[in-house]
Amino acid sequence: MAIKPVLRMGDDRLLQKARPVDRYGTPELRALLADMEDTMSALNGAGLAAPQIGIGLRVVIFGVTENPRYPDAAPVPKTVLINPVITPLDMEMDEDWEGCLSVPGMRGLVPRYCRLRYRGFDENGTLVDRTVDGFHARVVQHECDHLDGILYPMRIRDLRKFGFIEELFPGDPPGDD
Repeated sequence: MAIKPVLRMGDDRLLQKARPVDRYGTPELRALLADMEDTMSALNGAGLAAPQIGIGLRVVIFGVTENPRYPDAAPVPKTVLINPVITPLDMEMDEDWEGCLSVPGMRGLVPRYCRLRYRGFDENGTLVDRTVDGFHARVVQHECDHLDGILYPMRIRDLRKFGFIEELFPGDPPGDD
């Protein structure tokens, strides 16, 4: 369909809580998902939330196989997740570096739950229900945060661990979402 511009931190639309999707399988939803896929692919992203392209709906996509921005990441299946609900499976958290297409050129050390269950629906309204850990769990949490108006810098505990890629990682930056 089309590569859409990604909103950047500072745009008020990124701080809004997204509305639930109430109809599945519509031409409008399919067009949105095609635009999101085109945009995410063009930018080598691991995921994208509809609010990042200015659409205030509870829709995320994600997936990583071989991606130059994530050379060491475990594969994450290509997923459409609509109206997601995330449930941590325990309180164990891990801090790791994140970036975001809406916060270009920067990285931050972000705490996330290590293991979780997520539920939601695909574009046809079929239930998606998975238990995941590691990078997969991190990507899901990052993308779903966008649906509640949360950008990863809001989760950083120590702002000394937030900055521009070139300054933090001269010659060897980690990927961003």
